[in-house]
Amino acid sequence: MKEFWDSRYSVETYAYGVEPNVFLKTVLPQYEPKTILFPAEGEGRNAVYAAELGWNVSAFDQSSEAKKKALKLAEKRGVTIDYAVCDIQDVPYKNEQFDALVLIYVHFPATVKSKFNQQLSSYLKKGGLVIIEAFSKNNLPFVIENPKVGGPRDAEMLCSKEEILQDFADFEIIQLEEVITELNEGEFHVGSGSVIRFVGRKN
Repeated sequence: MKEFWDSRYSVETYAYGVEPNVFLKTVLPQYEPKTILFPAEGEGRNAVYAAELGWNVSAFDQSSEAKKKALKLAEKRGVTIDYAVCDIQDVPYKNEQFDALVLIYVHFPATVKSKFNQQLSSYLKKGGLVIIEAFSKNNLPFVIENPKVGGPRDAEMLCSKEEILQDFADFEIIQLEEVITELNEGEFHVGSGSVIRFVGRKN
């Protein structure tokens, strides 16, 4: 997969645009800026947005091309982000290090999805926030009809409210919904899709 993402991110244009995810943009300004982690952050649009709001931002991705684009965007916007290139098994973070965790279209293989979600949750402080937008299992018909909307075609990699409740069982639910939304994020998220949106607070 590293080769796939390096290839996608190696071109000059930004695969998913340079503007932040719309859901993140509605949620994040409601909270006081502290420390925040963006796993599988890609080209940095969401991490850079958080930094513009005053958050102390850490991010990681397995793609070195993604990091180059993210740092270029951060420099253009006049902010700094700490960006590591690594797999999730090798991340340099500690338990209860962050005040917020943001997973925007992070889709893990079915065999490790719950394990990785729980691992990432461990980096959150008590009272910390998790913010998620991910393609739902009901997105399959949308991506088959319109491949430009994006998202995995493996239903097991897609998200459900039931899985969120299971993987984040020790979180207070602030918001959890499945919605059909109109995506306009760069070249690879364009059109109507079904997504899960979740905001939770770690107990």
